[in-house]
Amino acid sequence: MVLLAEYAITPDVFDLTSYSNEHEYSARLDIIREVMMNEGLVRDLRAGQWRALFSNSSRSWHRRAKEIVRKLVTQRRLIEFPAVLPAAPTDDPSWCAEALASHTRESLTGGVIVTQTVKDAYPRESVVERIDRLSAAGWWANRSPSVRLDRKLAEYRQHLSPVLHCANSLQFIDPHLYPGQRGYRRFADLVTDAGRRYPAPRLEIHRVCYEGLGRRRRILDNGEVERVFRNALTEPLRAAGLSACVFMWDDFHDRYLISNLIGVSLPNGFDTTNSPNDMTTWTRLGRTQRDDIQREFDKASQRHNLRCEFTIP
Repeated sequence: MVLLAEYAITPDVFDLTSYSNEHEYSARLDIIREVMMNEGLVRDLRAGQWRALFSNSSRSWHRRAKEIVRKLVTQRRLIEFPAVLPAAPTDDPSWCAEALASHTRESLTGGVIVTQTVKDAYPRESVVERIDRLSAAGWWANRSPSVRLDRKLAEYRQHLSPVLHCANSLQFIDPHLYPGQRGYRRFADLVTDAGRRYPAPRLEIHRVCYEGLGRRRRILDNGEVERVFRNALTEPLRAAGLSACVFMWDDFHDRYLISNLIGVSLPNGFDTTNSPNDMTTWTRLGRTQRDDIQREFDKASQRHNLRCEFTIP
């Protein structure tokens, strides 16, 4: 179970002639549109050839189909995937074959969405399901806005992999994130998973300007914090082709990962533990809440007082 799943969709799903009438067409597309725009990614098969299909009038592409594809592009949810099979697809079943070949090369965390005609050609492929029977597919029915996981780097990487590899902006928001401390020593390994791609994503790290609670609260020296962050993150970020802007605020409490694709509430933040029974629950945020949190940590919002800012490296 993942918070952001990747799917492949064969062209027949967007062809008006695949359905009995326009009402059925709209109803089916509404189902997948909502999922793709809030919790999904779509593979642009054969390095963009899939997307190019919708720029010509050779088939009955409804305006809603073109709108969905356009929004997938503008929201950066359409992920280019290289060609796998030797020959380019010539019909819908061969596009399904290409999708399955891409799944073999790199597993889809969702599945392949098709119409009845294409499903009939692949009756034994559980990763392939008809758009009118998606609830019968385990990979669709098991979607959830939250996950339970161990507080270990391996699980963080597993559940955040699609976000770290595909998002073009990432905000790591954790009031006590401090790479010099024991629980955050593996943070560099997590954040650099977003690297080694072009263009590099924009990275932000947000924390508070103090440590400790109550009478033990101590305002941190800005130079001390900057040295700790630079010592821990400069080389890993440089090696991954990344840079990160660090913001220190007067105060905040909640912990999040905010990206252009999804927002995630993280009750325990990004620290890890060796305890075998220490688990946490992550929850995917709605778009409105995600956008509001992103604005909250914008310097122009003035919801918090910014005490210090620096960029690494």
